[in-house]
Amino acid sequence: MGYFGLKRSCGSSLAAFMLVFAHVTCAAVKDAGPEEYRQALKTLQPGDTLRLQAGVYREGLPLHRLSGTAGAPIVITGPENGPAAAFLARAGHNTVSILNARFVTVRNLELDGANLPVDGVKCEGHAELAHHITIENLTIHSHGNNQQTVAISTKCPAWNWVIRGNTIVGAGTGIYLGNSDGSAPFVAGLIEHNLIVDTLGYNLQIKHQKPRPELPGMPVDPSTTIIRHNVFSKEHGASGDPMARPNVLLGHWPLAGPGKGDYYQVYGNFFYDNPTEALFQGEGNITLHHNVFWNPHGDAIHIQPHNDVPKRITVAYNTVLAAGAGIVVRNRETGTPHPQIATANAVFAAAPVSGIKGDGNVHAPLTQAEEYLIKPFAPLGTFDPRPLPGRLKLRKDIAAALPELDIDFDGYPRRLPIAGAYGNAGEAPVWLPRLEIKPR
Repeated sequence: MGYFGLKRSCGSSLAAFMLVFAHVTCAAVKDAGPEEYRQALKTLQPGDTLRLQAGVYREGLPLHRLSGTAGAPIVITGPENGPAAAFLARAGHNTVSILNARFVTVRNLELDGANLPVDGVKCEGHAELAHHITIENLTIHSHGNNQQTVAISTKCPAWNWVIRGNTIVGAGTGIYLGNSDGSAPFVAGLIEHNLIVDTLGYNLQIKHQKPRPELPGMPVDPSTTIIRHNVFSKEHGASGDPMARPNVLLGHWPLAGPGKGDYYQVYGNFFYDNPTEALFQGEGNITLHHNVFWNPHGDAIHIQPHNDVPKRITVAYNTVLAAGAGIVVRNRETGTPHPQIATANAVFAAAPVSGIKGDGNVHAPLTQAEEYLIKPFAPLGTFDPRPLPGRLKLRKDIAAALPELDIDFDGYPRRLPIAGAYGNAGEAPVWLPRLEIKPR
């Protein structure tokens, strides 16, 4: 086809009349294919949508200095169904390059890394910034050239990002947010309903943070980064020593100034298999609840120093199965006013809970899990870690004391004082954990 199609809507005839007297922004829907999409990108204004046709795109997707607004974001989308708008990686260039952009949504694309040492989505330019970016429903594959090849990465200050519904298979690292030296903070993010499997290194890492730079619009009040309803698995292809990595690693927040009071809330996720490391590792301020962990090869949860120490820690209402240790807390901060608790978990492991006061958990050796759970050793698809009736009763339920913990793994309000990720024994499961995107 020729130059991209254009449909522009400026609202009522009154709005058109007002063009004589004042500037009025008109949202446009633009259609483009592999030949002319780069020209279309240069024309995008707040509220515009660029619809990419199915086909193979070989010149990348540079989102440089694009600025939508809160009420009128810029949207770039491939087809929702059928053949994909597929971007093929090229040597020396990250495929979706984000530079000094804000209020931009990218969805429904396929990124084929062609096994080149380039990233799939990358926020670039250490002195730049990118905020209110949504990366949604992307399929990202063949980005496993080496462990430093990343499917989704930020290397500039980034806040209010949404990373949702993406499928990442076989990357060097799945999602890497922040910079290795603690610069380029990632703030107030939402990471949900992603499937990340078979990475060489991390499925997800969010780096520790140095004191934050003062940037217009960056949150200064305490904020939360939410990681929920994702599936993280390293069943195949994980690196061994010295490159072994957990499925998920969360670094600490700034030790002083804005961000010191931030925390991670991690819930509703399925962590599965890591033959060379633990499933989860974190430090700083973390609430970890209503997740299902199953590592048939090693440990499940490590709360331990990486660049600082564990501080405000709540590990509650998780169902944990592990051939090694279940919940381990190492070198936690002493004398802290923050709660440091591990309670109401159902843990089946060789060493269920260590390093932290663990009152209120139900635990037993892994070999006894069938006495408590429906089908803990069945293959994924029929694997069912919900409790057998009456087997995970708690003497005291803590949900009322911690209101954010009142929704279980399946999304039901907790009704029963039982340990583990499920609070409604007898209800039909919404979803049995498996290697697919968890339904919304």
